[in-house]
Amino acid sequence: MARTKKLRMFLFATLMVFFLLTGCNSESSGSGNEGSSSDSGAKEDKIVVGFSQIGAESGWRTAETESIKETLGNDPQYKLKFSDAQQKQENQIKALRSFIAQKVDVIALAPVVESGWETVLQEAKNSGIPVILLDRGIDVEDESLYTSFIGSDFIVEGENAAKELIKLMGKDSQVNIVELQGTVGASAANDRMEGFANIIKEHPNYKIIKSQSGDFTRSKGKEVMEAFLKSDGENIDAVYAHNDDMALGAIQAIEEYGLKPGEDIKIVSVDGIKDIFEAVIAGKSNIIVECNPLLGPQLAQAAKDLHAGKEIEKWIKTEEEVFVGKEEAEAALPSRKY
Repeated sequence: MARTKKLRMFLFATLMVFFLLTGCNSESSGSGNEGSSSDSGAKEDKIVVGFSQIGAESGWRTAETESIKETLGNDPQYKLKFSDAQQKQENQIKALRSFIAQKVDVIALAPVVESGWETVLQEAKNSGIPVILLDRGIDVEDESLYTSFIGSDFIVEGENAAKELIKLMGKDSQVNIVELQGTVGASAANDRMEGFANIIKEHPNYKIIKSQSGDFTRSKGKEVMEAFLKSDGENIDAVYAHNDDMALGAIQAIEEYGLKPGEDIKIVSVDGIKDIFEAVIAGKSNIIVECNPLLGPQLAQAAKDLHAGKEIEKWIKTEEEVFVGKEEAEAALPSRKY
């Protein structure tokens, strides 16, 4: 019995040593995990940016998304969380609330429409998360709900479109214009319409005879232009499109109607995608008012400055040009990135 008792004690002692060794190995492994956690902590030290994009309705919009993904995605300082709203404001609001719950450092929002943002932006503000608007503005009474806007002056774009069209067609000409508006309620559509009208109203011989939303898409632009041609085909002298994709749709409609776009009906549009440069070179369009979508570098710098506790400008403007005619389009096309 004594021998059995000793054997049991020996086995018990052996097991205790085994468990102690296993415990030590677990702690060592835990240290390895802590190293991993430390890597994870390093990841958390990155500047986390949540970006809610409107969708992919145009080449311009896709170029903006790619610029931001490439800039922030390829830089180890940043971590990008991306959400495609598919043209729906409710999807953007859900995305913003998800970013708030994840405690991102900065929220970037390309708003599909101007209104209806107060509640969710107040939630972001209460959480201490700065919001940067990209390429479109919003209509809020309290402008402290967003930190900055990165983008163009859409009113100036509309004014430039009108000025160049008048230069092209002559101040004394009688000109009937049809307007392809962007998405109803979008700041880009509202402001480009306002800017264009500001100049046109100074020239009573220039008249906007039809104006309708083409929703910033090529297919809808073609559909609306077809309706314009059906009702006023012989009276249309020029098309003003709030973006190039709608202009390209209009070009298809004009050709199918039996007229020559760029000759029988002059075309001015906003954005500056490669396809419209090619259309101008081919003589099918006339004037391009650039709206630069390559906002990735400016967003990255703004997020970095905010993370460092610096103040940034309320409006960070993009640099843009106007291109008129075949020669200017040919010179610019090789360097276009979108």
